[in-house]
Amino acid sequence: MQNTRLNKLLTFLATEPNDPFILYALATEYNSLNDTAEAFHYYLKLVAEHPDYVGTYYHLGKLYQKEGQPDKAVEIYQLGMQSARKKGDRHAFSELQGAYNLAAGLDYEDD
Repeated sequence: MQNTRLNKLLTFLATEPNDPFILYALATEYNSLNDTAEAFHYYLKLVAEHPDYVGTYYHLGKLYQKEGQPDKAVEIYQLGMQSARKKGDRHAFSELQGAYNLAAGLDYEDD
């Protein structure tokens, strides 16, 4: 089933190679298949070519964290917060800020 979904997404990409939703769906699909190289490829393509596609940053940051690259995750979360702020997307900004705080070790509780 997942292979079928991947094949459909690749077919969509062939007809709409610059559609950010298709790129995002491919990145997410590859991530779910644990193909991190392809997931990174599509997430990074989105950041480079569609920096206003705010949903990318959260998932790319999480992938960097999963791969043991917390500094890269922090950097991506910061870029995402800037993008969300420019778009006026407070919800995305809040989610990215929470992820940033955790990745940067700023999420703490007062005792």
